[in-house]
Amino acid sequence: MPEDLTAEDAAARLNTADTLGIPLGPGQPPAFLRALGEREDWTELQVYGALLAVGTDLFSRPGVHYLSGFFGPLERGLRDSGANIGFTPADFRRFGPLLERQAPRVMTTVAAPPDVDGWCSLSLHAGGTIGELHRAGADPDRVLVVEASDSYPRTFGSGEEPRRAEAQRSGNGYRHAVHIDEIDILVHSTEAPLSLPAPPPTDVDTAIARHAVAFIRPGSTLQTGIGSIPSQIAAQLAEGDGGDYGLHTEMFTDGCMQLHRAGKVTNARKGVYDGVSVTTFAFGSPELYSWLDGNPDVAFLPVEIVNSPEVIAANRNMISINGGLMVDVHGQVVADTIDGDQFSGIGGAEDFVAGAGLDLSDRSLICLPSTFEKNGDLLSRIVPWFGPGAVITTPRHHVDVIITEYGAAELEGLTVQQRGEALAAIAHPKFRDGLREAAERAANGRSPVG
Repeated sequence: MPEDLTAEDAAARLNTADTLGIPLGPGQPPAFLRALGEREDWTELQVYGALLAVGTDLFSRPGVHYLSGFFGPLERGLRDSGANIGFTPADFRRFGPLLERQAPRVMTTVAAPPDVDGWCSLSLHAGGTIGELHRAGADPDRVLVVEASDSYPRTFGSGEEPRRAEAQRSGNGYRHAVHIDEIDILVHSTEAPLSLPAPPPTDVDTAIARHAVAFIRPGSTLQTGIGSIPSQIAAQLAEGDGGDYGLHTEMFTDGCMQLHRAGKVTNARKGVYDGVSVTTFAFGSPELYSWLDGNPDVAFLPVEIVNSPEVIAANRNMISINGGLMVDVHGQVVADTIDGDQFSGIGGAEDFVAGAGLDLSDRSLICLPSTFEKNGDLLSRIVPWFGPGAVITTPRHHVDVIITEYGAAELEGLTVQQRGEALAAIAHPKFRDGLREAAERAANGRSPVG
């Protein structure tokens, strides 16, 4: 049985020089991380994680080095304030193997309180940490700290409910929980998960969503992320005539809930994990978290399953919907850096782009506004070529469809010249001539650079 400790007493169990592994975003234990931030005696604490969702002084303390696989607003703020933070380039599917290699002495997560059988649901996050949580719990030389909060929803994996007995028999069962016997230190709290409501849509977002929805047929299996464009896509699908959709998505959002509530999701035609919506973490509003509580229609599975390109491709009529920041005439996409500075991370976008590209009936949509403003100037997100220091997120040979408010450019199978012409047609009119000139220079496999 675990020791029942306060967050402060649990934080005192770490050495001044130690290693700590934390989940991505909604799996992070709020009270425990804040208690760690109250300590000022760190000499060399290495923390491995991604997408901070807890405000804590821990990562600003001298002697603390945070290695993140995905930057969010808190990581960007830490970097800009001079904190000791580094970015580890890796897609989400590689988080598990990397963490196993790092083998932090202390592993931690937030969870729902134990049920009558001693199982603590991992609530909003399965991700890439579940294997290391179990390994830490089984190793007497390591420590597993679990913060059990009454405010986190109890969610399920696959095969946990009676209606999922078939999944369990077929070997596809997965329990989305840790057992109390595995836990070394149990911290009880009432902390609530971070709320992440979608921003209000702009007219550009609505137009982009309209072009994206045109690619989504009834019975399609969908992957989408967070933000106003995916929210608008979900809203238009919820209000439209289509339906019978399946969900196989890295991130479960308010838009996914909206589709369920509109009766548009049946998960009957996917071919993989039929009958349930599949995800590896959820992030959104308190309403979403309440809806997920005890809901057997959503299965939380490890990221190595959810983001496997082979599993993604096995879904019927898979439509992946992701964002980008910049595109060049080759079709290369920059999605996680701005002028070489880390903005977000690779995440699972590349997995879903690659997975959807393995079957001719599947489509991969990358959505972005055609322009942005910088220092009062209007600039194009579609450019003839990238400048020095650009970091490519998605290679040109994986890209299928690019969508802006002006339309959709279907790039797969096109030459570089044809790609440039297709992209010029969906760029802001101010920049189309320059893109067409670059496309013309790219004829016969030449460089578009003038």
